[in-house]
Amino acid sequence: MKKFLCVEPVIFIYMFASYLTSPLAQQFIYRRLWEEEYNSTFVSDSNDTHCEQNKSTPAYIKLKEVQEKASVFNMQLDLTGAVPSLIVAFVIVANGDRQGRKRSLVLPSMGALIANICLTVISYFSLSLSILFAVAFITGLFGSMATFLGGGFAFIADVCHDEKQKTTRIAVVDLIFGLVSGLAGLSSGYFLRGIGFTWTFVTASLLHVINIIYITFFLEDTVGISEFQHQAPASCKELLRETFCGVYLLFKTAPYKKRILIIVLLFTFMTYLFTMFGGSSLFTLYELDEPLCWNEVYIGYGAAAFTSVSLTSFLGVYLFSKCLKDIYIVFIGIFSYIGGMVMAAFAKTTLLMFLVRVPSLLCLMPIPVLRSMLSKVVLAGEQGAVFACIACLEVVTGTISLSVFNILYAATVAWFSGFSFLLSAGLCLIPLAVLCWLLCTSWNGEDLALLVPEEVSSIESTDS
Repeated sequence: MKKFLCVEPVIFIYMFASYLTSPLAQQFIYRRLWEEEYNSTFVSDSNDTHCEQNKSTPAYIKLKEVQEKASVFNMQLDLTGAVPSLIVAFVIVANGDRQGRKRSLVLPSMGALIANICLTVISYFSLSLSILFAVAFITGLFGSMATFLGGGFAFIADVCHDEKQKTTRIAVVDLIFGLVSGLAGLSSGYFLRGIGFTWTFVTASLLHVINIIYITFFLEDTVGISEFQHQAPASCKELLRETFCGVYLLFKTAPYKKRILIIVLLFTFMTYLFTMFGGSSLFTLYELDEPLCWNEVYIGYGAAAFTSVSLTSFLGVYLFSKCLKDIYIVFIGIFSYIGGMVMAAFAKTTLLMFLVRVPSLLCLMPIPVLRSMLSKVVLAGEQGAVFACIACLEVVTGTISLSVFNILYAATVAWFSGFSFLLSAGLCLIPLAVLCWLLCTSWNGEDLALLVPEEVSSIESTDS
């Protein structure tokens, strides 16, 4: 059977199914909490986006209490699946340099399939929401999205032999994420209104089945089978040593400059991811709250508007990379995000909330550029190790960020629901300060131009 070195269909299907169910799962939890807490049916007006704004009325108090409960519930759900997914992502993606990339793609797809089947059953039979904690833990054991992203980007790094095109190629994958998230977000409201929660979860399950079939039978691996893959490790200790050897050697044996540069770039990636994940994760709850009070279709429109941000960020990376160093592209993207978050904090009308995407048009540029910078620093045999580090940082950072910002939103929603967005913008000063340090010290010129293997080799030879 002929196989292909094309991972884009895998990414498209997985992300579409994930982004289709993610906002619906939040709305499902929101509605069920409303019904369970107040023993009344949640009513969604198909034509109206307004709700009770009189703070002295029982309806307003109910709305705020459900907002807080939903925020805390989502935070607890994220924490439940974080620990197992962190361990699995680290092991599977790091082993990808020796055992191939396909398992880091197929395992998360299987976990997502199980999660959607469970959501279907919970929705259809109106089961307790507490079951979702078991579902989150089981999904984490399959690696979740962190493993999928780590394996997918490592796959792209393997395929892309021209280092000068690596930044653009990784940005293309991030563009796929954005376009698919917009398409799925736009569709989610109509799916919910047309076929309801249950059949939407069934649809996502079928998409994951298609993905698993493609990965298993049609996707060719980028890593050949080495001799020691056929030999079982002598002991559990040997297995652990082989698993963590790549990541350990990445930091232990690397020259001083290379090691510091990797750590600084990982820290910059982590801090920016923390602010961006935390701020953007609150958009659905913020839009459900007064005075916006969006229904499911408007929430879908808002998610679809994110497509423009993905497209403009990709175009920004493509154009700026021709005339600017990578570090300056990251600067521009961070300032773009700050502008969007400040505007979102004070957006009290539907039009203004949609216009939040205008200053944020380039906010996604730092993510693919930092990934590319890290990929260029390391050698070909260290791609799995560095993307394993990135995947683990995404899990840890995403979990902590979602937990912190959900708790913060629950604590501040009653007096100023936009406070979390202002905090997110303020925290961007941390990665900006790190980047300024890189520019103001000796870490400039050739060191930050980074980033082709010849330059890395020259750094290593100088330090040795």
